[in-house]
Amino acid sequence: MSVSELSVSTQNYLKVIWGISEWSDVPVTATVIAQKTGLKVSSVSDAVRKMTTQGLVSHARYGAVELTDLGRKHALDMVRRHRLLETFLVQVLGYDWDQVHDEAENLEHAISDFMVERLDAFLQHPTRDPHGDPIPSADGVVVLPDAVLLSEVGPGQRVVVERISDDDPVLLKFLHAQGVVPGVVLTIVGATPFSDALSLNVGDGEIPVSLGRQATDALYVSHA
Repeated sequence: MSVSELSVSTQNYLKVIWGISEWSDVPVTATVIAQKTGLKVSSVSDAVRKMTTQGLVSHARYGAVELTDLGRKHALDMVRRHRLLETFLVQVLGYDWDQVHDEAENLEHAISDFMVERLDAFLQHPTRDPHGDPIPSADGVVVLPDAVLLSEVGPGQRVVVERISDDDPVLLKFLHAQGVVPGVVLTIVGATPFSDALSLNVGDGEIPVSLGRQATDALYVSHA
């Protein structure tokens, strides 16, 4: 069965469940899903029960929600659609990277499996989307970069931005204006006293930029 045969709601739930666990070890519960989606816990619980009967998730009472092999396959199909669409919108249609998430959310439910593969071929099989998130391969392989939160990096270190969370378009726009994009090198100058902010140089820039905890918690970096 193709993921296209699932309801839009189920497609969204599967993608959200995968997304929560992709960069975090936090157990995926109905409450966490509700917080991520803005839905009521009771609505999420009903959806989880339905997906359990469909063989898409497993869920012990009061326990974590986990994708089955079938559920994982469909979730990665949706993630692949979304990230290929974001890449297409930026590279081909000239969208700004803070504009593409919502657009891709709408389009991902409408395109066919055939179109997904044509997009992949047209884009020459990209492995990362504009925000640095890995694009699953057609056979479900996901290669996560070896990265940590910028918040966990100490002064004096040089790091490369690997991925930026796309949860907040306003933050994305701000980071882009500062030149903080995937692939750029950051040099941590120091921590701002009495705050959670980091002072850093972007690329070859000599004027430090100060980023608060909301920003540093959205940036995943590797050592340069």
